[in-house]
This record gives sequence, structure tokens and C-alpha cells, in this order.
Amino acid sequence: MSRSIALVDCNNFYVSCEQVFNPKLKGKPVVVLSNNDGCAVARSDEAKALGIKMGQPWFQFKKLARKHGVIAYSSNYTLYADMSNRVMNILSEFSPNQEVYSIDECFLDLTGSCRCNLTDHVQKIRKRIRQQTGLPVCIGIGASKTLAKLANYIAKKNSQFQHVCDLNAMTILEQNRWLHKIKIGKVWGVGKQLVPKLRQIGIYNALDLKHANPEILNLRFSVLLKKTVYELNNVICIELEEMAAPKKQIIYSRSFGVLVTSLERLEQSVALYVSRAAGKLRQQNSYAGSIHVYIRTSPFNKKESCYANSITIPLPEQINDTLALMRIASWGLRKIYHSGYKYQKAGVMLSKLVSSEECQPDLFSKKKVRSKSTNLMMVLDQVNALMGRKMLAIAAEGITQPWKIKQNNRSPRYTTSWDDLITVNQFNVGECWAGVKSP
Repeated sequence: MSRSIALVDCNNFYVSCEQVFNPKLKGKPVVVLSNNDGCAVARSDEAKALGIKMGQPWFQFKKLARKHGVIAYSSNYTLYADMSNRVMNILSEFSPNQEVYSIDECFLDLTGSCRCNLTDHVQKIRKRIRQQTGLPVCIGIGASKTLAKLANYIAKKNSQFQHVCDLNAMTILEQNRWLHKIKIGKVWGVGKQLVPKLRQIGIYNALDLKHANPEILNLRFSVLLKKTVYELNNVICIELEEMAAPKKQIIYSRSFGVLVTSLERLEQSVALYVSRAAGKLRQQNSYAGSIHVYIRTSPFNKKESCYANSITIPLPEQINDTLALMRIASWGLRKIYHSGYKYQKAGVMLSKLVSSEECQPDLFSKKKVRSKSTNLMMVLDQVNALMGRKMLAIAAEGITQPWKIKQNNRSPRYTTSWDDLITVNQFNVGECWAGVKSP
């Protein structure tokens, strides 16, 4: 019996989250912008119809937005993360085998989970998510993760499927007809750089790739493409990852809300980024053996002189202590900093990560000091997990942080902030008005 792998994908996720709490946005062109309101990272169907592209800079379609009444929001990551967790918790009730693939996508293994019609079963999943979160989703089902991805794409693009496409319920002839319609660049695992190379050897769509020789593609391109061919032929090569694999690198970087000229402000930003990265490091129970710090001016500002530099610092021993990492990062920053420039971005990267079992402390380091560091970081993480991420912070991160990213048009954090809860005011019996308390 073939497997039934489902991919559940939230439609226009960031925009849909905004529409849940502001129904007036439905049917209107809406975009959500990236950090510092830089470019479009989510678009409603109406915004897509106006020709606004994913990743298109805000300044390029600002006039178009004003002309057509496009509503633009700053990214509200706190809201989006909470809504994502709610969706994933609901999906976990339908299968013990779940892989949270991204903030808005999730794989489920539904093999043998339903004796009735599987399409009807997953329609119930869609209805449950809609009822409990208000979010619309599309679901694709296939014998492999690659086919589930393509089934989801078919469900999104063809209204006849009513948001659910089950390739397993089709004959091979029907499957092939749909795969023939999907361009090769839409196949999961086929990057943009690979598309022209595949076209040169006559592979233009998903069906062409399905019928290709996997061994030849392995020799000419990569083992990943070989696996993709097998997956298109109902052979599972990419299993569900129920537990997220520990990251091999942790990167934290942001563009500044205003250009930064002073070393003090740069040190604050780097300290904050180290704090965030170190928190993620401890969350996956890892230690870092190297830290990389970089700074740069804007590459697009032709009126100002440009400067970019970075430094990689091997650590004397593998650590995950925020304070120690901050001291080392600050030392590195001072080595690459030059005055007289207007800096636009900074970032840090922790690499050479190992698990706690693989960590090898310095032979000459004091055990008492390491124990004190471990206990301090444990308290820091526990307090922030219980009371909120900003409850305890390192003073080096700064207090006012005027350089932080701009979020001039961020919606309220409806589900995670008491100050942003929706309020209901009753005027007469049977009549009420719901509003949102401004952030």
C-alpha cells in the first residue's frame, strides 16, 4: 500500500493572519512588508492581481499602492508565530507523524489513518483549522513529500479541487496529465539555477523529470535531484522529520531602522543579536566553537562611501554563555569598525556547533566557573520563557535601542499582549461594537 503524505499550507499566511482580526481587509489588496518595511513578503490575491511581486521593494510599488488603495502592514512576527503554533497543535491531533516544515507548512503522514474517503477526511481538517483559527489552508496528498508538495500546488491553482488535491486517488494517467502542466521550476528541490540546465536536456515540466533517468541526473547534477525523480515515481526517499534537526549554524542579523554611525550603537546591536543567537543555541542544547561578526553600509546608497567587513573568531573552548559570547563579539567588532561611515546592517553567526554530549571544555578552565555560567544561563532562559523574552536582558543590549527595525504600521499583537486585546463595548441590549485597542 502506498503512503499518504499530506502537506498542509496556510494560504497567504501573514496576510490571512491580519484578515482574521480585521475582517474589513478581506477582498482588498493587502501586503505585509519585511523588516524596516523593505519589501513585500506576503500578498493577498487582490494584491497579486495588481502585479505586486513577492520580494518586490516597497518603494517600487508605493505609487501603485496609493493608486489602488493597497493596504500595507509591517511584519507582526509575534502574531504570526502564535497563529502558526495554534495551527500546528491542531494538526498534531490528526497524526502522530508530523513535520513542521515552516511557519505556514506542515507534513502529515495520514497512511491508514482513515478508512473513509481521505479527501473528505482532510476537508474536515481544513474546516477544523478554519473554525478554531480563522485561517484558510490548502492540502495536497501524495505518495511522497515531493508529490504532496505538487498536489498542494495543484489544489491552490485549480478551484475545482476545493482546496484539496489527492494524487493517490487518481489514476497514473490522470497524475501524469497534471504533472505535465507543472513547470520544472515549481518542483520542490529544483532551484532557479538548475532550471535552464534541465531545459537544455529536454526537461521542461514535472512529468519530464519523472521520466528522466535518475542515475544520469545523479552523475550530472546531484543526489538530491536523483531522489526527486524517485519521489515523483511514488518511491519515498525523503522521510518525515518529526524532530527538527539541530542547526549547524545560527545566524542573527537585522537592518537598522536608522543609519548608525557610533561604535556604541553598533555594540548594542551586536550584543542583542548575540543574545538572540545564544538563546537559540541553548534551546537546541548546543555549544559554539566559532563566532562571526559582520557590519556593512548600504550597498544601494550611491551618495555615501561604502564599507563592509567581517571577522571570524575561533573560540578557545566551546561555549553557549551569552555574556562570554558578547565579550568576544564586542572585541571582534572593534577590530573591524571604522568611524566615518553610516552603517545599515550588522549580524552575527555562531558556527562549529556541537551537542552537549560532544562538547569538550578547555582542560585548564575552572569547573566551578563553568557551573556558575550554566546556572546563570539556565535562570535567564527560564525567566524569559515564563515571563516573556524581554523580562531579563543584558545591559549591553541597550535600553532605548533607537536603531531597531522600523515597524511603523504593525498591527496589534492580538493573541500575546494584554494591551492589544480586542475590546467589546456594549451600547444597548442585543447591540455591541467590537474594536481594537491601539498599540
